[in-house]
Amino acid sequence: MKRNIVHIDEAKCNGCGACAAACHEGAIEMVDGKARLVRDDYCDGLGDCLPACPEGAIEIIEREAAAYDEAAVLAKQEQRSRPDVLPCGCPGTHAKAIKRNIVSRHVRTEASVAEPHSRLGQWPVQIKLVPVNAPYFDDARLLVAADCTAYAYAGFHERFIKGRITLVGCPKLDMTDYSDKLTEILKNNSIKSVTVVRMEVPCCGGIEQAVKTALQKSGKLIPWQVVTISTDGTIIDD
Repeated sequence: MKRNIVHIDEAKCNGCGACAAACHEGAIEMVDGKARLVRDDYCDGLGDCLPACPEGAIEIIEREAAAYDEAAVLAKQEQRSRPDVLPCGCPGTHAKAIKRNIVSRHVRTEASVAEPHSRLGQWPVQIKLVPVNAPYFDDARLLVAADCTAYAYAGFHERFIKGRITLVGCPKLDMTDYSDKLTEILKNNSIKSVTVVRMEVPCCGGIEQAVKTALQKSGKLIPWQVVTISTDGTIIDD
């Protein structure tokens, strides 16, 4: 059948992933660094992804395409909303808070000076694995960070992780929309603030867009900020 459907100009696409994050039906995914319409039957042709694209690489065209399958889309959305549990029951998915006995600044031993302390306060940290509800979310300051930021910025634990609950992910590699899960976390918990730490590269726009969408959909007024790290490891936007 002929109908309206999304068309992506890969030559214009910069790989930021914002359109994939904005497509709640899951019709768009990142493939080899470019946005691609992977399922015609998941695209409703309404174009929620259009305003998310910074390069104007998306348009609505009329062409032969499979009919929009709302039932399949709803089934996929329900599956994505379930807690992520590996079939092997891997302990890496078990949520836990981490208590740390940090040596006082005034009574540091030689070893404590030589080796920095981890400031991570919970496990797991991957957005795809973290539960929607957990005790450590109560009155939490939330950190949502792109994977690469912790490797690029030397003082990441002290500057960003300390005192926050940490969630990390990569919209380009995970090829998923984080906004639905982040929305549930914000809706179901008393989050006090959200800090987004991203790299300067365009693909990191996906994680910033996911947080922005989640904040809007949560219906809550939560203070948030975005910090951008350069590829040489310096803060360029704070």
